Parts: sequence; structure tokens; C-alpha cells
Amino acid sequence: MVKKGGVKAVLPDQMRLELADDILTGRIKPGARLSEQHLAERFGVSRTPVREALKQLAATGLVESRPHCGVVVVAIPADHLGEMFELVADLEAICARNAAMRMTPQERRALQVIHEHSRECVLAGDFESYDAINLSFHEAILKGAHNRYLSDCAFAARARIAPFRRAQFRLLGRLSQSFVEHDAIMDAIHKGDGGGAASLMLKHVAASASASDKYLSAMPGLLEGAEAREERSAPETEGAKDCTQYSKV
Repeated sequence: MVKKGGVKAVLPDQMRLELADDILTGRIKPGARLSEQHLAERFGVSRTPVREALKQLAATGLVESRPHCGVVVVAIPADHLGEMFELVADLEAICARNAAMRMTPQERRALQVIHEHSRECVLAGDFESYDAINLSFHEAILKGAHNRYLSDCAFAARARIAPFRRAQFRLLGRLSQSFVEHDAIMDAIHKGDGGGAASLMLKHVAASASASDKYLSAMPGLLEGAEAREERSAPETEGAKDCTQYSKV
């Protein structure tokens, strides 16, 4: 999308990705209040795309809207994150099983091409490009399941964990390990081994969840335990309705 004068407009998806990276790398910390006006100035856009980006962020659980305070960055409930990855693992495993039995020869070749491109990213240590190709690899398998309702559910679940799945690639060695896991999944799909593809996909997503948890656990304040969540969820007192406890970003 391009604005008048040839200036490239920043889309909500791009803003959501950059803000999620800022949160997951600690540049924006839990407790920070995200100002629509400040973000609009930062990205050079109106408030409308900013609101959409914040809505997308809220769907991942990285931020939430609080009365009298607007949108605030929150710590991630560790158990919620595990539950989301568990759902994604089950849905993608079914997709992988179906893809092994239903993908057309053309779709299998396309998957091979995507996988080979990712090899170049691993060798170059290119985290950004590998993340994009990783998305394409999984999307090809979801579409290759040839079940629209199943793939719609899987895409929606993947969208919720996208920032956390992306974070795993910041761990040393995770790019190459992910490639090896993809290689095994692709081999099972090419052989028409539905059971093998499903089992390997379950292990792959479990490894992604473990890597994401390891990365997030190393970032102070990002993961939240049950006790802290209960305390945060307690009813607000009259004196707690102001936003002075939150820093503005």
C-alpha cells in the first residue's frame, strides 16, 4: 500500500509485528500504556490503522484494554500460552496427516521449493526471512489438507501464537533445528505417510512451544504465574482507577 507522494504506508499487520517484537524483546515492558496518538506519530499513520494493530495484538494476549487506562501491555499467562500451543499442535497435526494423503503433485513440489528456500536462510542465519518462509511452509500444509473448515480453524489458532512462535527463532540453534524438523515432516508428506506426518508435526509444534517458553522465561516480567494473574484480576478499588501506575509509550 502506497500513500500519495510515493511514501509507503505502514499496514496494521506490520505495526502489530513490530510492536509484538518490541514487547517480546523487552523494549516495551509489561505495564506500559500504548498511546494511539504516540503510535500514530511513530508510524506516520492515522489512528484508524493503529486501532486495528492494537486489536490484533489484543487477540494474542500481549495487551489488553483496561477501563480508564486504554491499551496496556500485560505479562503472558504461562498456562494460557501452553494451552494455545497445544491447540495449534493438534490442529496442524490433523492438517499434516490430511496433506500427506491429499496434496496434489504440484502442491508437493511447491512445498519442496519453500523448504529449499528456507535452507538458504538457515545457512545465512537470516532470522527475519526464515520466519516469513516458515509461515509459508505451514500455510502450504494447512491448505494442502483440503478441508476449508479445518484450515480456517488452524489459521485462526496460529494467528494467536504468531508473536510467540516467531520469538523462538531468537534462540541459538533453533533455526537449524526447525529446518531439520520441517525436513522430516516434508519427507513423510511426500511418502504419503499421514500418521508419520501427524506425529512429526505434533513434535515440531511441541519443540516450538518449548523454545518459545525458554526464550520468554529469560525475559524479566514477560511470563505470569497463576498467583500474579489472580492478584491482577482482583476487583479494582476506587482509588486504583487512575493510570498513574502505567508508563506511556
